[in-house]
Amino acid sequence: MRKTLLSAFAAILIAAAPLITARADDAAAVPAAGQPAPTFTLPSQDGSPISLNQYKGKWVVLYFYPKDMTTGCTIEAHNFQNALPDLDKKHAVVLGVSVDSTDSHQQFCAKDGLTFHLLSDSEHKVVSMYGSLGGRNGMVMANRNTFLIDPKGKISKVWVGVNPATAASDVLAALPDAK
Repeated sequence: MRKTLLSAFAAILIAAAPLITARADDAAAVPAAGQPAPTFTLPSQDGSPISLNQYKGKWVVLYFYPKDMTTGCTIEAHNFQNALPDLDKKHAVVLGVSVDSTDSHQQFCAKDGLTFHLLSDSEHKVVSMYGSLGGRNGMVMANRNTFLIDPKGKISKVWVGVNPATAASDVLAALPDAK
């Protein structure tokens, strides 16, 4: 019995080792301002594919958040929703990314009246590319990071460990006025 438990525990540790290593490596790989933004295509809450490339010519606020319908994530999403008219004046769009499913995103948008795209990265590819893969309490989730991408596709500004209450106002302050 004891040998079986030890074998099972060892198997779990061995299986988890790549995840732990990947998270540590990913945390160090946060793209910096001035670098080209890693491109991607992910499904939106309605299942439609959304690509970063379709927003060339616009500013993109790409924000990563841990979990739909949690307190901090709801505050952050509401603040971005409320800022949409001002962001639109500055030719900016908002894309939220988490590892939650499209169904979860659809429920979050319906419950909270969100009209911008929430993208599902259930395979953790984009959160990894942006150095935003993390976890808490044994759950894999996105770290709360935000990237401002310029109209040419370069990262203009990076916020790591974002305060959900000020994320939208921080982004608005960093955006240049539209010409």
